[in-house]
Amino acid sequence: MRFAALPLLFAPLLTQAATLSVCTEASPEGFDVVQYNSLTTTNASADVLMNRLVEFDAERGQLVPGLAERWDVSADGLVYSFHLRKGVVFHSTDYFTPSRPLSADDVVFSFQRMLDPTQPWHKIAQSGFPHAQSMQLPSLLKSIEKSGDYEVRFTLNKPDATFLATLSMGFASIYSAEYADQLMKAGTPEKLNAEPIGTGPFVFKRFQKDSAVRYAANPNYFAGKPGIDGLVFAITPDANVRLQKLRRGECQIALSPKPLDVQAAASDAAVRVIQTPAFMTAFVGINSRHAPLDQPKVRQAINLAFDKASYLKAVFEGSASAADGPFPPNTWSYAAKLPAYPHDPEKAKALLAEAGLKDGFKTTIWTRPSGSLLNPNPSLGAQLLQADLAKVGIQAEIRVIEWGELIRRAKAGEHDLLFMGWAGDNGDPDNFLTPQFSCASVQSGLNFARFCNPELDKLISDGKTHSTQAERAALYEKAQQIIREQALWLPLAHPTAFALTRANIEGYKVSPFGRQDFSKVRLAP
Repeated sequence: MRFAALPLLFAPLLTQAATLSVCTEASPEGFDVVQYNSLTTTNASADVLMNRLVEFDAERGQLVPGLAERWDVSADGLVYSFHLRKGVVFHSTDYFTPSRPLSADDVVFSFQRMLDPTQPWHKIAQSGFPHAQSMQLPSLLKSIEKSGDYEVRFTLNKPDATFLATLSMGFASIYSAEYADQLMKAGTPEKLNAEPIGTGPFVFKRFQKDSAVRYAANPNYFAGKPGIDGLVFAITPDANVRLQKLRRGECQIALSPKPLDVQAAASDAAVRVIQTPAFMTAFVGINSRHAPLDQPKVRQAINLAFDKASYLKAVFEGSASAADGPFPPNTWSYAAKLPAYPHDPEKAKALLAEAGLKDGFKTTIWTRPSGSLLNPNPSLGAQLLQADLAKVGIQAEIRVIEWGELIRRAKAGEHDLLFMGWAGDNGDPDNFLTPQFSCASVQSGLNFARFCNPELDKLISDGKTHSTQAERAALYEKAQQIIREQALWLPLAHPTAFALTRANIEGYKVSPFGRQDFSKVRLAP
């Protein structure tokens, strides 16, 4: 098969001396995106600083050329040959000046770093490579070879229907091998995480934790200089403060507003509400390796004890639909026929008694301090869950943990019950199943249920080897049945993705996947 280059999605826009300020809810964990899994970090690194071989166009629902202008796939589905754009340059900063354009060497380095334990850079990543491990790339990829200065060949060990889509994820961003060599020779490899270099629409300037990230427009961006000259992520954890800053003109875009703030903004002529159904699921991860949560009946009891309807009304205020499993309803393999857990405290008590816990037990609920799209009111949500569990005899202590620390400790499996959310990158159901329920993902830390089951793992793995949606959907329906029966999550909600903007903002769109594209944004006079 051959995929020819489509017209670039980006086009040079009318430029003016303008800086776009975006109020965001948290600091990124770092800028070496391959080490992290949070959307906050992806937004601050991969989305603005970097590019991938292929990109996913959310509006058109298809993969499109990125740094690769076209690609070929062998008849047996095992060999992918990517033909790179020529003349793409890496960022020039006060800490790095590239001597050559992007080439096949950069692509090979970017992937070998994640996959080859003998590669010098492999051991340096303190947080490892959670996405590469979760997506099982080390076992999937047989080899990555430079077949020309602007050609790279990926050879797979087996066909994988998700491979191309995986390459559009943030962790598959392409790094500068030349910059990496410079840092290694200088003995400062840690700077890759603090002073990033990419090919993307914006160039990193500086970062002040819990305050701001500053970027400048990339004048040499291969898809055309952005329509703004500067970009600032104003880190503002409180949603109310984000709205206030927006109204005062201190921010032009406010992300993750509370539902009440959306309602208030709708009547403000100076503010616009932008929205789209989000390809996301909010959930409570239940650590299946902590007793007594290791018993399916206990996990089922937690699902039965929770009054989800009251939670949705109080926390999401009409801006989300109830989640009954991992997939949003618009996923092509969504198993609509599987019954949801009803709110049934008496049955929950009975299951606890059958599990030998007639008098209940003690546990903990972990949540973040500040609101987000997938958790608009963390404190209220945790309190509602705590109260419902208490009614069936489960005494749960609420622990509020700063976002970066929460992610780090949850990946290490320290939590009991964890308020969390997951956003798919490209509409493929495997984007939920492999990261959240595969055995490999337990090792990488993204599987917050900490559940490794050979039958479930095989269904997920086999689903990638089939090329038709019907074959894959049949396997994924069986996977969803196991996930439901084992009660690995307490599914909460599928939210609506909102953003608030000033009335003079043009070209900004909300992505259903939570990704951010400011390359086409401009500030109208």
